[in-house]
Amino acid sequence: MGDSWKDSVVAVITEFGRTARINGTEGTDHGTATVALLIGGALKGGRVIADWPGLKEANLRDGRDLKPTTDLRAVMKGILKEHLCVDDHLLAQNVFPGSKAINPLAGLV
Repeated sequence: MGDSWKDSVVAVITEFGRTARINGTEGTDHGTATVALLIGGALKGGRVIADWPGLKEANLRDGRDLKPTTDLRAVMKGILKEHLCVDDHLLAQNVFPGSKAINPLAGLV
C-alpha cells in the first residue's frame, strides 16, 4: 500500500467462533466468541485489548463456549467514528441498526 499504509486500518473479523469443549460432532466449531484483528498505520497498535474470562466451567457460556466480552459492533463503531468521522447517529441507525446502546470503543485510532 506504500505511503497510504500510514493512513490505513484493516479489520479482519469473523463471526465463526470456536467452542472450548468438544461438540456433538467431535469438533470445536460453531462457538460463540470470536476474534478481531486490526492492522494498519493509523492504529494505536502494539497491544492486545481483551477481557479474558478463562476456560473454567463457570466462566463458559452454556458450559462450552468462550464468553463474548466485547461487542464487535463497538470495535467497528470506534474505527468508523475515529478514523472516518462517521456520526454516532448514523452508526446506530444506519450502519448497525438498533445498536444505540452500544458505545464505540475509543482509542483505537
